[in-house]
Amino acid sequence: MRRLFPVTDETAPNPPGEAEWSLAELAAAYAYPEPAADGRPVPWLRANMVSTLDGAAQHDGRSQPISSATDMRIFGTLRQLADVVIAGAETVRQEGYRPARARAEFAEARRAAGQGPAPAIAVVSASLDLDFSLPLFTSPLVPTLVLTGAAAPPDRVAAAEKAGATVVVAGDGVGVEPARLVRALGELGHTRLLTEGGPRLLGQLVAAGVLDELCLAVSPTLTAGDAQRIAGGPSVAVPQRFVLASVLEEEGFLFTRYRRA
Repeated sequence: MRRLFPVTDETAPNPPGEAEWSLAELAAAYAYPEPAADGRPVPWLRANMVSTLDGAAQHDGRSQPISSATDMRIFGTLRQLADVVIAGAETVRQEGYRPARARAEFAEARRAAGQGPAPAIAVVSASLDLDFSLPLFTSPLVPTLVLTGAAAPPDRVAAAEKAGATVVVAGDGVGVEPARLVRALGELGHTRLLTEGGPRLLGQLVAAGVLDELCLAVSPTLTAGDAQRIAGGPSVAVPQRFVLASVLEEEGFLFTRYRRA
C-alpha cells in the first residue's frame, strides 16, 4: 500500500517483504473529523462503496467479486470506526448481513471514544419485509436498529420489536427521510455514521444533500453488463461538488476519499 495523495514519505510502495499497513495505520488514515470547536458532536455521514472501472457497483448482484483483500481490510476498519452502519433492506438481503462483531484490535480505541464493543447495524426499510429470525436481529452484540416511516405496517413493527430490534421512525410516510435519518441517529448518540448502500439508499442520501464523505474503492476490473452504479434513483438538479481528501493504492486498486466541498 502507498499513499498517492496527499504526497508524503508514504508515497513510495512498501519494499518487497515489508509488512502491510497495520490496522492502526488504516484507522488513522480514515479517522472521522474532530468534534466542533465547542466540543459538540455533529453527525458525520460517510459512505463506503466499491466500483469497477466501467462504473459497476456489483457483479451478479454482489460486491464481493469486484473487491480485494485490502478492500475488505478497509471495509472492516471503517466499520470499527463507526457508531452505526446503515444499509438498505435489499443490500442486507443480497449480501447476507450479520451482526457487526467486536474486534480485539479496536477494543481500546472504541472504549476511548466512548463507543460500544461493536457498531450497531441500522437497516432502512419502508415495508419491513425482513426476516426477523436471522442473527442480525436475534443475537447482535448491540441491538440492530430498523429505520422506517411512521406509516410502516404495525404488524411488521411488532415483529421487529419482538425479535429484539429497535425501531426508529425517521419519516412521516411509508419511507425514511434522509435528513431525519441522520438527525434521529444523532439523537441516539450515533454521530460517526457509515453507510454501505446499496445504490438506491446512497442515491437518496446524495439527492437529499446529507452525505458528508465518500470512500470509494476503484477496482481495476471491467464487467460490462447492466449492473447498477454506486448511487441510483433520480438525479440531482445540480451536480454536487466534493473535494479529494486522500488516495491510497495497492495492486491497481485506488482507495479514494472525497469530502463535501
